[in-house]
Amino acid sequence: MLVLPGDETGHYKNLIIDSASLKKLVIWGYRHPGYDSEYHDDELRIFAPNVLLLEIKECLGIKKIQLTNVSSLVDAKLDYNQQDSPDVESLLINLDSENLESECYEAICSVHYRLRIQASVCTHDLLMIYVTIKDVLDFDFEKFCSVSLSNFNVYACLVCGKYYQGRGQKSHAYTHSLEVGHHVYISLQTEKVYCLPDGYEINDPSLDDIRLVLNPRFSRKQVEQLDKNKQWSRALDGSDYLPGMVGLNNIKDTDFVNVTIQSLMRVTPLRDFFLIPENYKHSKSLLVHRFGELTRRIWHPRNFKGQVSPHEFLRAVMQASEKRFQIGVQSDPVKFMSWLLDTLHKDLRTSKRSSSIINQWFQGELEVVEEIHGGAEGNNVVTETSRMPFLMLGLDLPPPPLFKDVMEKNIIPQVPLFNLLKKFDGEFVTEVVRPCIARMRYRVTRLPQYLILHMHRFMENNSFKEKNPTLVNFPVKNLELKDYILLSTPKEEKSQYDLIANVVHDGGVHDGGEGSYRVSVHRKSEQQWYEMQDLHVSETLPQMVALSEAYTQIYEQQR
Repeated sequence: MLVLPGDETGHYKNLIIDSASLKKLVIWGYRHPGYDSEYHDDELRIFAPNVLLLEIKECLGIKKIQLTNVSSLVDAKLDYNQQDSPDVESLLINLDSENLESECYEAICSVHYRLRIQASVCTHDLLMIYVTIKDVLDFDFEKFCSVSLSNFNVYACLVCGKYYQGRGQKSHAYTHSLEVGHHVYISLQTEKVYCLPDGYEINDPSLDDIRLVLNPRFSRKQVEQLDKNKQWSRALDGSDYLPGMVGLNNIKDTDFVNVTIQSLMRVTPLRDFFLIPENYKHSKSLLVHRFGELTRRIWHPRNFKGQVSPHEFLRAVMQASEKRFQIGVQSDPVKFMSWLLDTLHKDLRTSKRSSSIINQWFQGELEVVEEIHGGAEGNNVVTETSRMPFLMLGLDLPPPPLFKDVMEKNIIPQVPLFNLLKKFDGEFVTEVVRPCIARMRYRVTRLPQYLILHMHRFMENNSFKEKNPTLVNFPVKNLELKDYILLSTPKEEKSQYDLIANVVHDGGVHDGGEGSYRVSVHRKSEQQWYEMQDLHVSETLPQMVALSEAYTQIYEQQR
């Protein structure tokens, strides 16, 4: 540790500390050389590349401290007393890399985001203490006071990251500021920052990045450029991430939610709709607003970390589904996606007959011909024809073989996707027994902009559950449907699709915690495929996407 009293630093404006062993620097009683001059330069420049801890107190004649090369600095404490320094109006920390070599720039920027700064200035009986540690700030979790468990009028402490209610003299935030000495709080509702216990508002542009992490915002112009943006972002820990390609935390057996969210984030019009809160401000549904918040966090380019926790969204799902889907209980992504799209549609529409963004982009139409056999010998046949909307199409896999091959290994069959799609050509007959014995024929009369397919891979009854391991061979690009699905107006209908998301189930059936879900998604700006499994995100090849036990797929119609 090196302590420099005022009489040793009083003649210098540039302080260079290049010792490799010195880790703590304390400057006490510094007097700026131009303090007595009418026109003085009120800046102290410090060069200390190896110093970890910096403390400056009771200094005269400076209003600005410029830390120019402090690539190792993690803690800076700045203490001013107005009685000893009456000219001090404010204290600024500036990490200036303007004159540095390019290789130093990244180190300086990373320090700026992890730096713990404590600065106090006494002015006319008002104490301002500015303390922020961005590493501990996490706004993904529910906004409840850590003491009262209330979600009304909650503030986040910008030092420890904990939530406290109110800022009055009897509030939990006020008590926390006195007991622990944490003085800067941001309102989670209004985004205003206050200094406690004094209670005055802090207007500091350097806090804008915290506000953006608390409530990410997108302009319509930014939304339009998302699929063209190839720029990576940097988290506080120095790791790089791609906005929109961030991992999702698996809180407990919630991988079925994660793969569903990651898949829907590839649907451009759905993503663009939820990035602008004004589009759904009429809705009173908590689920709608939580889904919008999660969408903005996933695509936000200035996050403090390279992953997102869907905790608040999951709580809204549990409430809206009446605990049909909940944390800690593994479920089916097909059932969850079907429920989510249907619920979002109901909550977004303004009347029972009105449409929504869900129907606009996901809904197609089927013609269903039902032959019901009645009478003692089934001779009476009643045929009923109807049309019904659909959000996804279910495909029946052929049964797996019962025998092993000559090498005593199970035979894993393969089937082309086009064979499965023949179910919807209007001629293929499907036998059903519930609610009554009937022969069903399906024909697609209108294709949606985004086609969701799911394979009936699991069979279950009261006693057991079995998984069909059949591999489905499918194209990643240029899926042509007009040759396999008889459309009512084939010349007018666009029938070519490209795959944008492919959900896969690995392992056995998920009873008892067996098996897991992952998803491969396509990023348009780079024309690159990524594999995502909870927090894990990695590049993959299109050829590898097709070599998997596909469970759910989303195809985008070519324009």
